[in-house]
Amino acid sequence: MKEERVVEVFSQWLVSESWSIVEPTDRWTDIEAVRGPERLICEAKGTTSEAGIDADVAYGQLLRRMTDPAPGIRYALVVPTSSVTAALRVPQWVRDLNRVVVYEVTEEEAVVRH
Repeated sequence: MKEERVVEVFSQWLVSESWSIVEPTDRWTDIEAVRGPERLICEAKGTTSEAGIDADVAYGQLLRRMTDPAPGIRYALVVPTSSVTAALRVPQWVRDLNRVVVYEVTEEEAVVRH
């Protein structure tokens, strides 16, 4: 699944979950959304032959965007099913400390939170 489709499907899902898509505060952010006091900053990746490297790059991109310690800000790595294993190599406790959630976009275009 191409990155553009991952972004499109996840954005539609966010709207269905009462999030509003907003102009990103960082021009390199793939998706940024707000819902009440919450803000979600997302990095999306599509299917590639180097899922592990792409996941590592995505985590670095998210870390670089962590410029505001406000508790309502969370971060998301959004990947197709083929990249979930690579995205979950970062231990849960590390993701929790950094407020990072991994979301999967399936081939059926469903969204799964991990």
